[in-house]
Amino acid sequence: MVDKKIEDAGKILGEGVNVLGAGAQGFNKDFMEFLQKYQVIGLAVAVVIGAAATKLVNSIVADIIMPIVGVVTPDGNWREAILHVGPAKFLIGDFIGALIDFLIIACVIFLTVKYVMKSDMSKKI
Repeated sequence: MVDKKIEDAGKILGEGVNVLGAGAQGFNKDFMEFLQKYQVIGLAVAVVIGAAATKLVNSIVADIIMPIVGVVTPDGNWREAILHVGPAKFLIGDFIGALIDFLIIACVIFLTVKYVMKSDMSKKI
């Protein structure tokens, strides 16, 4: 009688493991379809390359362009400029620096995308 119960429990557990295994295979198939449909691998590569490009552009801005701007400004330390209005302090230099960084990065991205799209269109024709 005990052996029968153990055998029945083994069958039940075995069926459950088979169901779990089939579910895992279904998940694997669904996940691979998701990766292919939404081109997630390409997106991940684009994010990594974008992060590296951002570091490069930030370095160009901070190490090459901003020292030139610093020479042109009277004090030279323009990123620390503060506008006092009553008790409030506005970090106007920091804001202008971030704005210049943004404009330069946007210009580089625009030129890069324009170049890539131009070469892509030439392949289709």
